[in-house]
Amino acid sequence: MNTPEPSPSLARAIRREARRLGFSAAGFSAPPPGGRATERFRAMLREERHGEMAYLETGLEARERPELLLPELKTVVSLAMSYHQDPPGWNRRISRYALTADYHAVLRRKAEELLEAIGELAGSRPNACITVDSAPVLEKEWGERSALGRTGKNTLLIVPSAGSYVFLAELLLDMEIPEERPPLPNPCGSCRICLDACPTGALLEPGKLDARRCISYLTGELKREFTTEEASMIGGRLFGCDACQERCPHNQRPLIKADPAFEPREELLGLEPERILGMGRSEFRRLFAGTPILRIGLRRLRRNARAVLANEGKPID
Repeated sequence: MNTPEPSPSLARAIRREARRLGFSAAGFSAPPPGGRATERFRAMLREERHGEMAYLETGLEARERPELLLPELKTVVSLAMSYHQDPPGWNRRISRYALTADYHAVLRRKAEELLEAIGELAGSRPNACITVDSAPVLEKEWGERSALGRTGKNTLLIVPSAGSYVFLAELLLDMEIPEERPPLPNPCGSCRICLDACPTGALLEPGKLDARRCISYLTGELKREFTTEEASMIGGRLFGCDACQERCPHNQRPLIKADPAFEPREELLGLEPERILGMGRSEFRRLFAGTPILRIGLRRLRRNARAVLANEGKPID
């Protein structure tokens, strides 16, 4: 079979297929990544702002040289999918992204379907590597370079018409997909609402996060028991935190809503810490099967629940 030469129309066709599959946006960029993103990442490690997430200390070479993940890499396809929803009865103890099916499985399945479509559109299937938080990839850097979005002051990628409630994935391809788009404008300007909204001061300055003070890190990534200060910082949150995103103007009335795959589970909307402390392992597995909360296990979720009850002055049985 003769393979046609890639043309700008191929990028448009892939983007249409991505939208059909439920992606909010798609963009195309060529390696290598810029040095600015790598330096920011190195600075975070030097200053130990990544806390106890030791896995971030590995794979630095692959972040700087993505061709180590896929030989002959020529194009990075950046993908975003919205999970924005504000369901009635949600008590905000669990972050939006954790109320739904685990995004890793959803985005990987959709990305595999897109890869099949790219093969049909291009005339042959390229060699590829699909990443959904599964490889050392500078996601936001690729997203910015492809004009998928721009990183806001809260360090999250803001996608036009969708906001920052988006999951990201990448297709690394050994095929050129030509497209030139100008970089998106700064989405924040002089606004600092997200910095002021952070309840723990984890956003040290625009674009600079200290994970050690971030509720999402404390409740979802930290494996050990809390110190007294850490326990007090999580407030009433059982898992995750949306404070900086909830106030962001880009998230108030987004035109692109959540993909149907991320319909929130009704049983999680009003979950209270008392139920978690009385929960057995079988109920935990049933309730959180297929959600991001399952990976932290019942022991750590109970730790979070005890801290919430203490912060609210309630008895811990």
